[in-house]
Amino acid sequence: MIESRWIVLGVLFLVRISIGFQFQSVASVSPFLVDQLSISYAEVGTLIGLFMLPGVVIALPSGLLGTRFGDKRVCVVGLVLMVFGGVLMGFGQTYTTVFAGRLLSGIGAVLFNVILTKMVTDWFAGKEIVTAMGVLLSSWPFGIALGLVVQSAVASAYSWPPVMYLSSGVCAAAFALLIAFYRPPTSTANVQEPNRVIYKLPWREFAPVSMAGIAWGSFNAGLVLFFSFTPALLTGRGMSATDAGALVSVGLWVSLISLPLGGYLTQRVGWPKATIAIFCLLTAAAMFLLPFVPIPLGLSILVGLAIGPSAGAIVALPANALSAENRGAGFGVFYIWYYAAMAIAPVLAGLGRDMTGSAATPVVIGGMMFVGTVFALAVYSVFNTDRATSPASTV
Repeated sequence: MIESRWIVLGVLFLVRISIGFQFQSVASVSPFLVDQLSISYAEVGTLIGLFMLPGVVIALPSGLLGTRFGDKRVCVVGLVLMVFGGVLMGFGQTYTTVFAGRLLSGIGAVLFNVILTKMVTDWFAGKEIVTAMGVLLSSWPFGIALGLVVQSAVASAYSWPPVMYLSSGVCAAAFALLIAFYRPPTSTANVQEPNRVIYKLPWREFAPVSMAGIAWGSFNAGLVLFFSFTPALLTGRGMSATDAGALVSVGLWVSLISLPLGGYLTQRVGWPKATIAIFCLLTAAAMFLLPFVPIPLGLSILVGLAIGPSAGAIVALPANALSAENRGAGFGVFYIWYYAAMAIAPVLAGLGRDMTGSAATPVVIGGMMFVGTVFALAVYSVFNTDRATSPASTV
């Protein structure tokens, strides 16, 4: 019989698809936005990053709100905001309106995503957490790959607003699924106290969880630049938008297998930090080669394979640094750094393209993000080694 925690993980996997699908909606219709709203690629990059920007401010409060009001309630509020944000974007005929809708969706996604990761940690802490995180994380590329395949085709047939309405519909389905099927583990009953909110972290926990957040932000920023800007690189060579999106999506479909399988193998074999470093550098090398290969199907597959073993191990790093009672605040700190990287990187990539005039520039910047992940991991290791002997000062 399947244990209940794996059933819950399956539910959380399905509802988290909505984040990736809605996130991808702007990148999928970027040529239409540039043409119909008369905006630059830097402004498109701003819209992409805007989905993540609210996390810099509300990631920590999100974790605390989950502790105060309950994880499920906060997730539901987040999904409602995502639904209305997508609808507002669809109604938008100006950049300002689209900007406002994207910001609203981003606020909801932050509330949802921060708590969702904590939910899995509560269910799996000390029990195959790397494997569980690998499964959960595969929902992100699943949603994005689904968007790459569906959204460009919808935009080509009906223009870009229906893509935004479609993303809202996916979020509404996730809302219904979460309401119907999620329940918290009984083991957290003594930790989640509605009238007691912990908002300070000991330095020995704050420092390593911050570096883990920077590592995770750099990792995902590199991946975002891969699937957001590689299609433009390929269409510049004469490939159709649909074919370019399909080629990039191959790597993301591959990651649906590599993420859970890679997480399982990493946990079985051990040496998670070495695994993170090796496979991040391999991913970086693949992205550096992308501008020089005419039809980079093999490199797309390589990216999909290489991100698998390291992703779950990175997201499991906070569990090694945080005590159970500090998970709410700790994951808030973790996601502050993550969202900062995710908000800044697309803007820099868009500016890089505008300044150089080369569609390859954002892809190369994406490769550099994976190298940055390795540096952040090295600093994490220094702080986490010192954890046992560090003074318990708080931040």
